[in-house]
Amino acid sequence: MHKPASVHTLRHCWASHLLEAGVNLRLIQVWLGHTSPTTTAIYTHLTQKAEQLASVALDQLTAGMPC
Repeated sequence: MHKPASVHTLRHCWASHLLEAGVNLRLIQVWLGHTSPTTTAIYTHLTQKAEQLASVALDQLTAGMPC
């Protein structure tokens, strides 16, 4: 590994993977020990996979709705 990493790097990765797996942001907030969801949002970077999952969820919610 050529990039510097720290414990905070691992927290960022862990939170992002949890979010991609569909874990509720509020639960991630509790597990990280944050009092504010704003603080948790810093750790949860939107990845391409998470964006695709959100797109599928929106498509499912709006299926059959008149335009």
